[in-house]
Amino acid sequence: MNRTWIVGTRGSKLALKQTEIVVNLLQQLYPDDTFHVKTIKTTGDTVWDKPLHLIGGKGLFVKEIEEELLAGSIDFAVHSMKDMPTELDERLTIGAILKREDPRDVFLSLKYKSLADIPGGGRIGTNSLRRQSQILFHKSNVSVIPIRGNVDTRIRKMESEGLDGIILAYAGVIRMGFGNQIREILPFEIMVPPSGQGAIGIETRNEQDLLSMLGPINDEISYREVSIERNLQMRIGGGCNTPLGINATINKQTLILNMFFGRENGEIIMKDKQEGNIEDADKMVTRASEKLALCRYS
Repeated sequence: MNRTWIVGTRGSKLALKQTEIVVNLLQQLYPDDTFHVKTIKTTGDTVWDKPLHLIGGKGLFVKEIEEELLAGSIDFAVHSMKDMPTELDERLTIGAILKREDPRDVFLSLKYKSLADIPGGGRIGTNSLRRQSQILFHKSNVSVIPIRGNVDTRIRKMESEGLDGIILAYAGVIRMGFGNQIREILPFEIMVPPSGQGAIGIETRNEQDLLSMLGPINDEISYREVSIERNLQMRIGGGCNTPLGINATINKQTLILNMFFGRENGEIIMKDKQEGNIEDADKMVTRASEKLALCRYS
């Protein structure tokens, strides 16, 4: 039986590109089905003059879309997993996560080959407190300039505002076709990314026909990595308004868990790296959250 599915997404260029990736995968699996894309304006898409952490942080790009899911006006929604709050309405679930792109951050510049090359007094653009904290830890003598917008908008602002460089997610830069602008991929030792970065997630209602339809495009390793990151983030309670980085990398049976927690001024409260068996993921998450609790309140 042919079906028509309504796919919800934000209207940003990156969101539409990621939705196109999802729809193409599903269309290959279900060639007789029809997929209609519905763009939904979220709070995060309407306020551009303030940093995200001042207007609510995580959830700003999700709330209105989830309302349409619950109302039944869309069947599933495509999100950047880093935008997703850790707690979902019990009627909703993450039905699939695509194979993840490289989760790291990248340095773009018209003047310098690496972040380390920027001299004292330099100006680096980012809207993320997490990036700001880690930049200032490594380069306390630079200024961090708030900068929002689509990938192409931020690249234009780098030039128009005379910035020495900007920091963006590798995944967004690559998906939007600006890979040639990357000067340096920042290792975890310099910049721990946020939970979910690089992963496209599909949120849907807890209904078996929807979950069965999405199941074949789910990447189990990516799903598990992001689930571990979100588990740790939920225990810590941090979001866009907290300088927090979490990354889980699974290689066969090995799990590497990187975590960073700092302050806006570049002070690092905790930086932790664990390596262990994937079966010990819960223990590693517990250990990391307990270490942070000791650092926070000691």
